[in-house]
Amino acid sequence: MEDLLIIGAGPGGYETAVEAAKRGMKVTIINDGTLGGVCLNEGCIPTKTFCHFAGKEDFAAVAARKEAVVNQLRNGVAYLLKNPNITIVGGKASFKDDKTVVVNGEVYTAKDIIIATGSKPAILLIPGADSEIVLTSTDVLNLKELPESICVIGGGVIGLEMASYLHRFGVEVTVLEYAPQVLPNFDAEVSKRLKMLLTKQGIKIETDAQVTAIDEEGFVTYKKKDQEYNVECDKVLMAVGRTPNTSDLNLEAAGIAYNRKGIEVDDNMQTSVPRIYAIGDVNGKMMLAHVATFQGTRALNHIQGKNDKIKFNLIPAAVFTIPEVASVGLTEAQCDDEELDYKSVKVPFGAVGKAVAMGEPDGFCKLIIDNETRIMLGCHIMGAHASDLIQEVVTMMNLGVTIDDAKDIIHAHPTLNEIIQIVVHQAE
Repeated sequence: MEDLLIIGAGPGGYETAVEAAKRGMKVTIINDGTLGGVCLNEGCIPTKTFCHFAGKEDFAAVAARKEAVVNQLRNGVAYLLKNPNITIVGGKASFKDDKTVVVNGEVYTAKDIIIATGSKPAILLIPGADSEIVLTSTDVLNLKELPESICVIGGGVIGLEMASYLHRFGVEVTVLEYAPQVLPNFDAEVSKRLKMLLTKQGIKIETDAQVTAIDEEGFVTYKKKDQEYNVECDKVLMAVGRTPNTSDLNLEAAGIAYNRKGIEVDDNMQTSVPRIYAIGDVNGKMMLAHVATFQGTRALNHIQGKNDKIKFNLIPAAVFTIPEVASVGLTEAQCDDEELDYKSVKVPFGAVGKAVAMGEPDGFCKLIIDNETRIMLGCHIMGAHASDLIQEVVTMMNLGVTIDDAKDIIHAHPTLNEIIQIVVHQAE
């Protein structure tokens, strides 16, 4: 019997396996498909390759580059898993009971089990959703040639990132978002400004738009304020979120509780069966690769009786549009809902010398500060390299740095990071 059985080799699965092996545990990792999971093969990495090079190289060149990048990183994962304490089994896992998993007719058991099977694209249940013109995010990343026009259903992270880079390749893009704002879970001011800038670039965006049908001839029908409209397009991207991969696991046989949002877990990622854990997209808590990795660490620590200081309420999120968006902590709306005594301070990128010199002055940095404790409750950035800049604030928030402490931190000049220094000094 192995110490640990992990189902799934995405970021949560393979990084947890590597860490467990370092701690001297014997690990079997079961994977159906290629190593690296959704993030590496059909999510984060290929998308960001397209986001970075769109408009700089032609589509065929970027598509080839994407394949090279994915292959290189996939080989890197295989190298990390070459450990005498790790055994890789290819195939689809299914629970026989709460102690046994069956793969290719073979039975596997372990002292503890971690489920890390990830997610798949969600599909809106409307007429025409199964039409040949409808693509998932995976399909779009594997296109050999681009359509002249596309209608993106969903203005969340996936929808906006793909809309942004497809537009830079010359595709005519229309985005339809059901909620009142794009990026519904982000700061409202960030969402409003991003919509304005993407529209200025030439992307058509409609919010409060309920898609009701897709016609195979290339018409997407939606309702807005009791009026019905149509969008004509060559292809449709279904970007309405992702759904956990639970259907083939036979969770009922193990007595594992789950619902449509994913496998139910506690703060230690433990399921309703004490020896079985679920991490990453499959538990539906927050579908981000870096979250899966740290949830794996939390599960592993719980198995070994160790404590950690991981703060799952301080998770940075980034959107790789142009300009980028990044966020951590509470939004103003959430502060209002919790009736917190706070203030927000905002500085435009136009106040940063390097941003102006780079020709990228669009955007701003907003800090939300608790009036009594002076700690930072949240940070929301829209602008050049926002995904990198947010990490400084994430670190300060993790350490409980007050706004007054932060004023004594020296930043190099000229750098984009100075926007953090400027906004901190603007706070009274």
